[in-house]
Amino acid sequence: MAVSNIRADFHAELQKVWEIVTSLEDTAWRSDLSRVEIIDDKQFVEYTTSGCQTAFTVTVREECRRLEFDMENDNMHGHWTGIFSSKGGVTTIDFTEDVTAKKLFMKPFMKPFMKAYLKRQQGLYITDLRKALEHTS
Repeated sequence: MAVSNIRADFHAELQKVWEIVTSLEDTAWRSDLSRVEIIDDKQFVEYTTSGCQTAFTVTVREECRRLEFDMENDNMHGHWTGIFSSKGGVTTIDFTEDVTAKKLFMKPFMKPFMKAYLKRQQGLYITDLRKALEHTS
């Protein structure tokens, strides 16, 4: 199991950050995705630019406060939690991913590799989100 957390502040309205993060129809701002397939209001599949597909099932959705989902692909399964808050015109996001390797041969290498991978992905997500917010201001 690997757990990775990222927290970031944005000088943007909470509603705008929430809308961008939760929109499955407009994901062009995500540089790591080629497309998203919406299954229903609780399930979707993300396809990365490298061809990996990950299935997501929303487990908690509290408007502008909290979003959680389970995720799974050929290599891992896990849970993602996003907490959203705002104070004085600054919106804070606090995202945590908790993933486990599915293949036995990956498990000994899982924690250091996956933690580094998750940190890199979370950093890219924040960079992309900052750019998206700049373009909507």
